[in-house]
Amino acid sequence: MQSSERNEDKRLGENKLLRWRKRNSYYYGWLDGIYRFVVRPGSRVLHVGCECGDLLAAVEPSYGVGIDADADAVELAKKRFGHLKFHAMDPHELQLDEKFDYVLICNSLGQWRDIQEVLERIVPLTNQNTRIVITYYNHVWEGILSIGSLVGIRRPNTYQNWLPAGDISNLLDLSGFDVIRSSSFVMMPKRLPPLTALCNYVLALLPGFRYFNLVNLVIARLAPAPSRDEDLSVSVIVPCRNERGNIEDAVKRIPQMGRETEIIFVDGNSTDGTVQEIERCIAEYPGRRIRLIHQGVGVGKGDAVRKGFAAAQGDLLVIQDADLTAPPEDLPKFYRALRDGKGEFVNGSRLVYPMEKQAMRFLNLLGNKFFGALFSWLLGQRFRDTLCGTKMISRKDYELIEANRSYFGDFDPFGDFDLIFGAVKQNLKVVEVPVTYRARTYGTTNISRFTHGWLLLKMSWMAFKKIKWLGRKR
Repeated sequence: MQSSERNEDKRLGENKLLRWRKRNSYYYGWLDGIYRFVVRPGSRVLHVGCECGDLLAAVEPSYGVGIDADADAVELAKKRFGHLKFHAMDPHELQLDEKFDYVLICNSLGQWRDIQEVLERIVPLTNQNTRIVITYYNHVWEGILSIGSLVGIRRPNTYQNWLPAGDISNLLDLSGFDVIRSSSFVMMPKRLPPLTALCNYVLALLPGFRYFNLVNLVIARLAPAPSRDEDLSVSVIVPCRNERGNIEDAVKRIPQMGRETEIIFVDGNSTDGTVQEIERCIAEYPGRRIRLIHQGVGVGKGDAVRKGFAAAQGDLLVIQDADLTAPPEDLPKFYRALRDGKGEFVNGSRLVYPMEKQAMRFLNLLGNKFFGALFSWLLGQRFRDTLCGTKMISRKDYELIEANRSYFGDFDPFGDFDLIFGAVKQNLKVVEVPVTYRARTYGTTNISRFTHGWLLLKMSWMAFKKIKWLGRKR
């Protein structure tokens, strides 16, 4: 009889655990959407504080491990998701002999008595490519959520430490992690249409209002060690179309970086003798490693950049516009930022220093500032200048973007946004390097303010749907 009663109590406990998630399905749908955006399907994933295993299953890992101090929750997770592994384990005693691509911490961080101890136990389970993904409750919601627990619309917690974002970033830093970016979501965790849509898809995205969002997100990586110059080679990709007068200057002014630097000109069917000038420079400067790629039937700078990257042999890939308005002399600043681990995607910004007169038309300047602010808001990552041609990334990180390009699609004729969107989607650490923008000395710009401005607006709408609508059902 006693055994039967224990089994009944356990069954009721299991049902109660699932009932909390079902009762708050809209909120948990948002959480699943946030993590699905951040985590690549088919990855090795550890979930610390996995409860019943729903979130771990939602991100579709190739190998998933969940740990939780609640033995009943772990037993339920094992029954429901037999293809995943679960362990009843106190996070303060976390010990596994394996590495993971992602470590998920969903709303459990505030329940630990020693957060730093748990984070330090996570360090041996990571490598330089691992991402720590943390969501936690905004501390301004403490009173509301406490009332929700009292009246039975929220699962009660025996212990909850309400931490502001600064404390969490500091704990990550003390534990050997480097914060990549942070964001916030969900102003209204219950579905009350149309108020829910207004709050979560409009107000929650606006400055000032974001302070009241319930869910804070922070993504971190293991703090990197600097690389050595002798371990790195660099490929400088120079897309060009009718830039004959700038070719030799580019060859002379592009500096040597790392162990070896190659220059790859990608010609977009020039008619002014650009190809002949590149071939002359290859013969004239045998001490430089210079190559010529014909773009062929492809159209646009984006296609040229992708073909240049595909042909490149360097460990680091950097774009240098052939008009030389962003000076090649600034390239070592990008190289040092990547070499020293300051960032994983280095974006140039022309809008920090004063630029030469006639370097950028007034409407172009306004457009660049507008789209910089717009894409910063869309991506949750500061981009002062999205259209600066100079960008640097490692080959392995570019290959990661390339392999997962299908999320956004082949949408970008410029090449800049394919890299920017991809870098944010793959959780790369983004840094910006200011450059001094100068006027053209040869040729004319290929930018059409109005045509390309319309394309940028269409890309903005696509980004909004892909990035900000994380709570919608798929």
